Amino acid sequence: MRKMLLAAWAVTALAAATAVQAETVAIIHARILTAAAAGEILDGTVVIKDGKIASVGAYTAVPTGARVIDAAGGIVAPGFFATNSALGSVEVNSLGSDLSVDNPAIGASFDIQYTLNAESILLPVARLGGLTSAVVMPKPGRGRGGNDDDETDARSYTAGGGDGSRSHALFAGQAAVIHLSKGEDILTRARVGMVVPFGQAGAGIAGGARGAEIVALKTALQDVRDYMKNRAAYDRAGYRELPLSKGDLEALIPVVQGRMPIIADVHRASDIRAVLKLAKDEGFKVILDGAEEGWMVAGEIAKAGVPVLLNPLNDRPESYEMLASTMDNAARLQAAGVTVALESEGGDYRARETRYDAGNAVAHGMPYAAALAAITINPARIFGVGDRTGSLEASKDADLVIWTADPFEPLSQPTAVFIHGQQQPMTSRQLELRDRYKDLNRPLPPGYSHGS
Repeated sequence: MRKMLLAAWAVTALAAATAVQAETVAIIHARILTAAAAGEILDGTVVIKDGKIASVGAYTAVPTGARVIDAAGGIVAPGFFATNSALGSVEVNSLGSDLSVDNPAIGASFDIQYTLNAESILLPVARLGGLTSAVVMPKPGRGRGGNDDDETDARSYTAGGGDGSRSHALFAGQAAVIHLSKGEDILTRARVGMVVPFGQAGAGIAGGARGAEIVALKTALQDVRDYMKNRAAYDRAGYRELPLSKGDLEALIPVVQGRMPIIADVHRASDIRAVLKLAKDEGFKVILDGAEEGWMVAGEIAKAGVPVLLNPLNDRPESYEMLASTMDNAARLQAAGVTVALESEGGDYRARETRYDAGNAVAHGMPYAAALAAITINPARIFGVGDRTGSLEASKDADLVIWTADPFEPLSQPTAVFIHGQQQPMTSRQLELRDRYKDLNRPLPPGYSHGS
């Protein structure tokens, strides 16, 4: 009987989900920011059908049977990306996160997709900031050069200690793109990039010198090429011993083949040049992350066709790697022809501030349309999902937000969020707690009663 009830419940749930997915929605009288070639549409209609954008354009007749939402002059924009995020992999910092690993057999093979928690209480908070997607990136582990306050640990965690090699520590692991919809599976695309720390962090891993990391990386990538040519000999222990584990070697094959980019965590202008040269010499694709001094080498970055992920608010010289930090970094890079994607300070609890960061980039010289692209279509294209999301175009996933006014203005609020065509709940645990306790005249829950 129990099995029959479970089966019936499953059928009912599937039918309900299918019905929602099949719903046709027409959003009318909207100022539409498409983040696409169509640009801005002053009075337009977006039609959603079967989870996709069926059409977007000037105001037209509503399809028969569609549910109508009158935006009343409000703005409809693509859902925003939280780039370099920890969403889905962290809850409370004091309890740790699932963003890093310290295991000699696992470096490049660490895959962030297996850490994702679709029930994270941070996802609804991010949605209420207009975010519908995130790029979740692993971080270098403790003692691997990933923490500014762990310099001593970083220096001691170098080649020659422990198992005789720290080659695995050169690679923090593989990033993933997720969507923030309510549901069980939030993965959009796995293995979108291999995170590698450079500069001071990379030097700490490799033995204390920046040049040592470059040598170590060249050696590791050559080991991968040798492994690819001699797999059979390696499997029967008939080939020379390689410092990287088989899992790491396999994970790096897409990198040396140019199918997976290295996400280079780098800050100083000279280190950026070193990364660009290494990528050219070794034939791999690269994405620069951080690049606080990127404006100083903007022409070189643009010539190499390398995209940059950056926080537009980084203007403090927090280390000698960032002495030339400036809040017009994003504007200067964009003006030089670099594809820029904006990050937020703290890619988890403060990811909702992405829209404010974009507004600040505009205030410091970045054109509005470029700032919008930097939190929508640019990250989507950089990480290989631009054919699915990131702009309001027919046949793409219906990932969009209706705003009361300009989404870059703090007083503007979302009135509806759609992900894959499904309208999302406009609440979060914080709002639920607020509502639960704002009326002090209501009886407290039983757990607060005396004698319970």
